[in-house]
Amino acid sequence: MGRFDERAVRYEPTSVKDLLVEMKDTAELLIDLSYSAVLHNSPTVAHEVVELEHRMDALQMQARMSLMLAARNPNEAETLAPVLGVVAAADKVADAAGDIAKIVTEEIRLPDAMRGALSAGVEALVRGTVTAGSAYADRTLDDIDLESKTGVRVIAIRRDEDWILNPGPTTRLKPGDVTLLRGPEAGVADVYPELSGEPFEPDPPAEPAIDDLERAVDSIVLMKNLSELAVDLAYGSVLFDNEELAEEVSNLEIEVDALQSRFEAWTLRAAAEADDPVSLRGLIHLGVATEEVSDAALAITEGVLRDLDVHPVVEMAVQESDEIITRTIVSEGSALDGTGVADGVPATDISTSVLAIRRPDEGWLVGPDVDTALRGGDVIIAKGTRTSAEEFDALAA
Repeated sequence: MGRFDERAVRYEPTSVKDLLVEMKDTAELLIDLSYSAVLHNSPTVAHEVVELEHRMDALQMQARMSLMLAARNPNEAETLAPVLGVVAAADKVADAAGDIAKIVTEEIRLPDAMRGALSAGVEALVRGTVTAGSAYADRTLDDIDLESKTGVRVIAIRRDEDWILNPGPTTRLKPGDVTLLRGPEAGVADVYPELSGEPFEPDPPAEPAIDDLERAVDSIVLMKNLSELAVDLAYGSVLFDNEELAEEVSNLEIEVDALQSRFEAWTLRAAAEADDPVSLRGLIHLGVATEEVSDAALAITEGVLRDLDVHPVVEMAVQESDEIITRTIVSEGSALDGTGVADGVPATDISTSVLAIRRPDEGWLVGPDVDTALRGGDVIIAKGTRTSAEEFDALAA
């Protein structure tokens, strides 16, 4: 767990709802940044993981104090207990992300071939500080319009000690802002120098991997994707008191455990062929931390699986969001049976994004490919508006 000073944890009247939402966003960003730091061997991104982990520590303590003050009788204590569990599990996610970042910050060795076994479609992620002379300084993201022009997104901003986790069109970049940019390497190569005044240095080409190491890395990539999905579903199950989503988190955790066993076996076999077996230590470290993320996701769902009442503070957090996560089973012969998935979005007129498919005979497909077609019996995990979710269910029936 990160360290923070006394001032960071002094009690301040804060909405528990707002704390829960910020902890959720922080946990998801931590996972994303920690893996990106390892993938790109980026000490600067790993540093932001450490900074964000400190922020999570402070959020956790603030939430605990607020929850303790909110419990005025045994009934309220009973409904707040699951929320306290969510807070503790979010901190476990942060700790696991910090452990992943240590592969970079503590120079734990990782095979050079790891990136060579990853998908060629992985986007670049860099950390850049806005300079006073930048053409982007003192302009809103809507005015700059980076994403439509270059494909590059500003996924988070650190301004002194404060974080902007979901920057929107009206967010204004200021000189000194530490930004996290994600997008295609060509786009980042154009944006980064303009924003930071420094040249962009892409990752060097990766060396080819030995077969068993490729299998191990493929396993860790799938574990990463499943663990990220598990955290997303876990929060969805709590926010929407949805037992079906909680059960899918349990299914994902079982799958990650099985993958870890195979991952360890392939890593040990790869050690026999590797020129430097010690370099595989970082890969094992990554596998352990990834499994801990899925364990923490399962812990978040405990209150839902135990059918405990949802505290009003969680209901308030739900009411403020029109976007929900749903679990839908595609019926054979339905309108969705045979529908193609393009970039994660079904070829229909509704605004629903498919996050994952659990197929009875194939297991989990996370981030379905453009060629994937939905089938009868598929369990679809999707995100969209409440209205589109209802229409999506109707199409699947």
